[in-house]
Amino acid sequence: MTGPDWPARGRSWWSHVQALADDSMEGRGTGTGGYRRAAEYVGQQFRAAGLEPAGTDGFLQSVGFQVSQLDESASSLSLVGPTGSEPIRLREDAQIAVTSETVPDLEAEAAFVGYALEIPEYEYSDLAGLDLNGKIAVFFIGGPSNLPGPVKAHYQSLSERHRALRRAGAAGGILLSNPKVPDLPWPRVATGLLLPRMELAEYGPDEPRPMPLSLAWNPARFDLLLAGSGHTAAEILNLLGRSDPIPRFPLARRIRAHVQVQRTTVQCANVVGVLPGSDPTLRHEYVVGSAHLDHLGIGEPIDGDRIYSGAMDNASGVATLIEIAHQLHAAGARPKRSLVFLAVTGEEKGLLGSAYFAKHPSLRGSIVADLNMDMFMPLFPLKSLEVQGLDESTLGPEIRALGRAAGLGVHADPMPDRVLFIRSDQYNFVKSGVPSLMLSLGYETGSPEEEAVNTFLRDRYHSPADDLDQPVDREAAAQFTELLGRFLLQVADDPQRPRWNPDSFFRKFSA
Repeated sequence: MTGPDWPARGRSWWSHVQALADDSMEGRGTGTGGYRRAAEYVGQQFRAAGLEPAGTDGFLQSVGFQVSQLDESASSLSLVGPTGSEPIRLREDAQIAVTSETVPDLEAEAAFVGYALEIPEYEYSDLAGLDLNGKIAVFFIGGPSNLPGPVKAHYQSLSERHRALRRAGAAGGILLSNPKVPDLPWPRVATGLLLPRMELAEYGPDEPRPMPLSLAWNPARFDLLLAGSGHTAAEILNLLGRSDPIPRFPLARRIRAHVQVQRTTVQCANVVGVLPGSDPTLRHEYVVGSAHLDHLGIGEPIDGDRIYSGAMDNASGVATLIEIAHQLHAAGARPKRSLVFLAVTGEEKGLLGSAYFAKHPSLRGSIVADLNMDMFMPLFPLKSLEVQGLDESTLGPEIRALGRAAGLGVHADPMPDRVLFIRSDQYNFVKSGVPSLMLSLGYETGSPEEEAVNTFLRDRYHSPADDLDQPVDREAAAQFTELLGRFLLQVADDPQRPRWNPDSFFRKFSA
């Protein structure tokens, strides 16, 4: 891409990453003093960029949370069989994911149920014909290759999982990640579950409650679960991500859990600014640019560092929001629709801040689109865009055309079994019927860029190493920021609001 002074713009973008990922922000944990300081910084930047406050208290929209904290030292797990019990090592073999519904004691039979997917639109069910009443369901993230990625992702969301398992009568769930799909390594999954877990203070009437027992299991210890069942980990792992059916079967030993949980409440805030639209009619329609401001805060030390700074995840996205606001202000932009700049809280706790905003928007009017940024990975030069939701709405052809004009390729998620479509804040807008995309830098399969992404996931993602000392391509970030700013303006000025494609599964949410 040619045009602006990319080095200067890259330095400006990086200055906001530096501010938000500084140790003084203490990892921006939801509900902490560090997060409040970060929110104040974003509000100040929004004001300096000429945005109007659009929260319930200036730029802030307060959100209440229930907090559950595992007391690991007072909790235990074991496998119980005819010859006695075998302890399950917390952090090594498995870890407990506590919620407001976690019970102190539970012992139950368990069954392996494949992916635990129930997809009526495709007449697919992993749970049909199984007796799961009072039992614990064991399942993998992912799904068969012959199902569309976004549909598989939707039915693996926490709410859909809980809905399906509760409908089947299950007493709990044990989740395993697919070791063939690059993602968060097990040690960081286990230590991450020691951080405070959060839920919105009030559940909606249609939201299913969490399970009485939820565990994450180390896939490298899968054989421990399968002992005596007649099946092996190698057999099951070989079938993951293919179209072949996966066997479902009872496990030979019961799961026994004793869980101690500390429960509190906390308030935090989304940060909301608006650039009002200039058209008398369209100004009451809103195009949202979103990014999550929170990260993991202070947690278990890794290499002596306890501050999970979250430079890429997701100071990078919030810095882009801030830069777009400043650039539009400097250009005197007057979009027809109003542009909302939304930095949300609680993404790392389950997309909670965006869930609250989508249900309780602090604006009067209708939201017509959301363009979300979450860890958009400026680790290498910008050559292409990866877009979640690319083929679901009229936003897809628009971003393809914009990318083509800039000399960039545009493609969908190359790893759909990471289910990224439901793992960031655009998903809550989708469930509210709003056409939405999440954009990041793309790469070719087998390329050095793919290796850079996989190295980040292995070595830095959700660890203190996602800090200000990592290699970052600031000019690529500046180019991405400029492109996204143009896209926001284009959507805001289009006479037609974005629409779901007729064949999109997600169209049903707009009915």
